[in-house]
Amino acid sequence: MALLPLLRRATLALALAVPALAPAAEQFFPLQSYRVGPYAAGGSGFFGGFIDYLNLVNRRDGGVGGVRLTWAEGETQYEVERGIEVYERLKQRPGIAAWNPLSVGIAYAMLDRVSADRVPLVTLNHGRTDTTDGRVFKYAFPLLLNPYSETSGIVNYLAQRAGGHDKLKGKKIVVLYHGSPYGKETVPIYELLARRYGFSLQQIEVPHPGNEQQAQWLAIRRAQPDHVVLRGWGVMNPVALKTAQKTGYPVERIVGNVWSNSEEDVIPAGAAAKGYVALSTVRAGAHFPVLREIQRTLYDQGLGNLSDPRRVGSVYHNLGVLNGILHVEALRVAQARYGRRTLTGDEFRWGLEQLQIDPARTAALGAEGLFHSIKLSWANHEGEGRVAFQQWDGQRWQPVSDWIAPDWALLRPLIERSAEAYAREKGLPLRTRAED
Repeated sequence: MALLPLLRRATLALALAVPALAPAAEQFFPLQSYRVGPYAAGGSGFFGGFIDYLNLVNRRDGGVGGVRLTWAEGETQYEVERGIEVYERLKQRPGIAAWNPLSVGIAYAMLDRVSADRVPLVTLNHGRTDTTDGRVFKYAFPLLLNPYSETSGIVNYLAQRAGGHDKLKGKKIVVLYHGSPYGKETVPIYELLARRYGFSLQQIEVPHPGNEQQAQWLAIRRAQPDHVVLRGWGVMNPVALKTAQKTGYPVERIVGNVWSNSEEDVIPAGAAAKGYVALSTVRAGAHFPVLREIQRTLYDQGLGNLSDPRRVGSVYHNLGVLNGILHVEALRVAQARYGRRTLTGDEFRWGLEQLQIDPARTAALGAEGLFHSIKLSWANHEGEGRVAFQQWDGQRWQPVSDWIAPDWALLRPLIERSAEAYAREKGLPLRTRAED
C-alpha cells in the first residue's frame, strides 16, 4: 500500500533532477508578402530570397548568437488594406525585429503605426524619400536607395553616356511611370533635374497594372525623345518593352529603374528586350559564394523557398538574399550591445542605425560584387545610394557601368526640408543624436 506514494515521490524527484528544456530564443520576421496577382514575380522572388537567407543562417549557424530566426507570411496581393490586416494580425507575435512590406502604399499606411509600436519599417529600394532622414523618421529605413537618389543616379548615368552633364542640355527625356504612389514619387525630382541640366521633360502615367500602353507609346513616338526612363512595376514592364518595339522606339534608348530590372521584366518581352538597360542595387547571377551556398544547403536538399529553382541568382531573388544579409548583420550588431537574446524592435532599430558593411565584410559574407556597401547612421537611414547599370543580352544581365553615386549635395537639403515639414505637421521633435 506504500508503493504508490513511493512512486509519486520518485517521479517528483526525477522531475526536479532533470530541468525542463527552456524554449529556444527566436527573432521573428513578419512578412507582408505577395505571391499572387500582377506583382507576384517581384514578391515571390524577393520574399523567397529573404527566407532562403534566413533559412541558410539557421541551418549553417544555428541562427544568430544562438537565437533562431523565424518568420510567417501573410498574403497582401500588393493591396494596402490587406497589408494593414496582415500587420495587425502578425504584430501580436513576440520578438518582432522589423517589417518588410515591399510596397510603397502599405509602407505609407504603416508609418504612424510602426512609430507607435516602436518597430522598424524597412523599405528596401523604395518608400517615402524623406524617411532617409533619421532625425524625424526614427523607425523607417529606405535601405540602399530612395526614389530621389535613384532618379539622380539615372540622370548621372545618362550624363555619362552623353559625355557630361552639360551634354544633357537640349535633350528630350520621357519618364513613363506607374500610376501609383510609388510611380508618382519621383515626379518633382525629375522636374528639378530637368531645370538644373536643361533637358526637356515629359512625364506620362500608365494606370495600374499597366496591361495597355498603346496611347502612351504613340505619344512617345510623337515626342521623339532621346531617352525613355521606364519607372514600372510588374506586368507594366514587359508590356512597355513590347509596345515600344511595335511603335518603333529603340530599346537601347530605354533605361529602366530599380523595379524594372529583373528577368521577369525582360524574358516575357522576348526579342523586344534585347539591349535594354536598367538600374540595380544588386548584381544578377548565381556565381556569388553566398548564392552557391544557398544552392548546396537548401535547393540541392529540396529546402529552397522558390518554387522554380532556376530563379536562384535572379535579380529579385538576389535582392531578397541581400535584404536577409542586411537584417542579419544588423541583428549581430545589436546583439553585441544588448546580448545574445531575442531583441526588441527598438534594439533592432539601434542595430540598423549602426549598420556598416564595407568591402572586406562583404567578401567575408560571400557577397563580394553582389552589392556595393552600406553605411547607415542615426541621421542617414538609407546609406550611400550607389547604383549600377546592367544590359539584357537576350539571355542574362551584363554589367555596363561601375557603381554611380547620386548628387547628395543637391538631394540631402531637399530631404531634410521635407522631413522637417512632416515633423512640424505631426508635432515631432528633431533628433539631435543617436539614441538607445
